Amino acid sequence: MITPTTYNLLTSTRVFFGAGKLDVLHTLSMPGKKALVVISNGKSVRENGALERTLGELRQAGVEYEIFDEVQANPTKECVETGAQKALDSGCDFFVALGGGSVLDATKVMSMNATNRGDLWDYVMSGTGLRKPVTHTPLPWIAIPTTAGTGSEVDAAGVITNLATKEKLGIFSVFAEYAIVDPELMVSVPPRFTVLQGFDALFHSLEGQICKTRNIFSDMIQEAAITNVARYLPVAYRDGSDMEARSRLAFASTMSGYSMVASTCTGEHSIEHALSAYHEELPHGAGLIMISQAFFGTIIRKHVADERMVRMAKWMGKEDAKEPEDFLLALGALQRECDVDNLRMSDYGIRPEEFADMATNAQVVMERLWKQDIEPLTHEEIVRVLEESYK
Repeated sequence: MITPTTYNLLTSTRVFFGAGKLDVLHTLSMPGKKALVVISNGKSVRENGALERTLGELRQAGVEYEIFDEVQANPTKECVETGAQKALDSGCDFFVALGGGSVLDATKVMSMNATNRGDLWDYVMSGTGLRKPVTHTPLPWIAIPTTAGTGSEVDAAGVITNLATKEKLGIFSVFAEYAIVDPELMVSVPPRFTVLQGFDALFHSLEGQICKTRNIFSDMIQEAAITNVARYLPVAYRDGSDMEARSRLAFASTMSGYSMVASTCTGEHSIEHALSAYHEELPHGAGLIMISQAFFGTIIRKHVADERMVRMAKWMGKEDAKEPEDFLLALGALQRECDVDNLRMSDYGIRPEEFADMATNAQVVMERLWKQDIEPLTHEEIVRVLEESYK
């Protein structure tokens, strides 16, 4: 399979990567005078000291701030609109996102909604969105990820859920001014969440390898992401204090963010977004793991990316791979090593009678990603993927 040697890459984020890099924040030229610091509705960044360290950096930089602490694991339309309104009411002129991918996603969309007023879904370009263009420059934002999973610090789209319409989709905003990727902030992530987030990063790059827009640049960063996750995710799962493993996973996550900029994800993400649009409590990484064997097995049966499947199997450590099915073996081995090979849809209330509606949702709401497969799955094939994945 010939790899295209042309590509488009748009990014404007200045990245500061490495253990201890949060300490450089106060030395940077701030994009405003007062920040809305966005965190999750959990306790982690307060308890592990990341919030106070960040606020200390802002104080050293002479920046005022307010805190918004309402972001859910799957951020909602209402949450984003509330955050955007708080920024305006508080006189904030930029945002600081401190947290996992959900916090980063919510923040970048808040930055757009703060200057482009009205119902957030006016600016959504698929599903029930009104496809209204963004005409005012979003407020600037700074990304400080505390997990290694989404790579959201280096892309410009945030995934938001509309609970009323059961839609979970990407809304485009603006690249972060700065991304501070400090693996020290990730040490306290519990083993289970470390794994779910690591698989999210992995699937971004695995899907990028089999999408229509793959290219010579995306190949390079996807190989880096896939090899690092495969080697170091089990290490971080067993010992979260291993700084080399944490650094390698943070690197893989950022590379998978670049993968989405240089190429894209595919129908696997469309299907998972349908699952978690219907069941908000489902972690994104868990949903991707659940459907991965059936999804990639379907791609293999189509024989549209055989060489790439063999290549990915080798990147994941199966050096003797010769057949595309060897990729499924490598993927299954990593899932077993990280104790996520028996995740059950039924544990999250997912029911088989929902599958037909979910398949339609995957094709319509996330149409852009569904169409990025070399040969997009039919409605019947999506239903079959869900049926094969169900436990």
